[in-house]
Amino acid sequence: MTHYAEVIGHPIAHSKSPLIHNFWLTQLGLVGDYRASDVKPQDLERYFAERAADTDWRGCNITIPHKIAALDFVSDPGDVRNSIGAINTVFRNDAGAFVATNTDAGGFYGPISDIPIAGETAVVIGAGGAARAVLFALAQADIGEVVLVARNALKAAGLLAHFGLKGKVIGLDARLPDAALLVNASPLGMVGQEALEIDLSPLPEHAIVYDLVYAPIETALLKAARMRDLETVDGLEMLVGQAAIAFELFFGVAPPDDGEDALRALLLT
Repeated sequence: MTHYAEVIGHPIAHSKSPLIHNFWLTQLGLVGDYRASDVKPQDLERYFAERAADTDWRGCNITIPHKIAALDFVSDPGDVRNSIGAINTVFRNDAGAFVATNTDAGGFYGPISDIPIAGETAVVIGAGGAARAVLFALAQADIGEVVLVARNALKAAGLLAHFGLKGKVIGLDARLPDAALLVNASPLGMVGQEALEIDLSPLPEHAIVYDLVYAPIETALLKAARMRDLETVDGLEMLVGQAAIAFELFFGVAPPDDGEDALRALLLT
């Protein structure tokens, strides 16, 4: 039989993870497969029970809406629950146990790792699993202040406290502060979701606008940022970065160093 991994979520048809992982498998000449499985919230426990009996299953990436709920069905030796509070990857270790981890934080930070953001102000839109990974990474990068844009002010304030971040919570209709970095870590602007309507005019000329949404690649947020000649980072950069870490956990080898341009071209088709 063929070893395989997959991405789970609901919905999942938009996911580009199968393209990425199967591209790398082909480049490396490995026998394996990577799939997408639509798993509804009420079926999550059954999903992990079924995969436990499947010895060919090497793990899964996890997207909306399971990044927090999945913690209840897998082991957490790295204490991701208390550090980030959400997972995006589960892999089967040598003993056969399902192990939770989060590659989102590293995938998010990679594209901006050479930008000096220590002591700066960042705006983060969202308060879900992806936002948790972003806040964890920003805390590690010694960000000065985080303005969290969220509908649930109490939940968002709790996240700032959890990560020991100085900052405040504002609503989606509030005026943005003067910030060096703006990150959309919500589903707003994604295909099939509500639009993200936000005025970028308060941001300074040196600000970076980073949208984790990758379907579509060119979101309305990124278009608005480019209209102002602001530096932008699209969701593909984080997607590929976090996928590279997960790929090695699933298949035991790192992705190839070359082929980045070909992969990006494939993802843009």
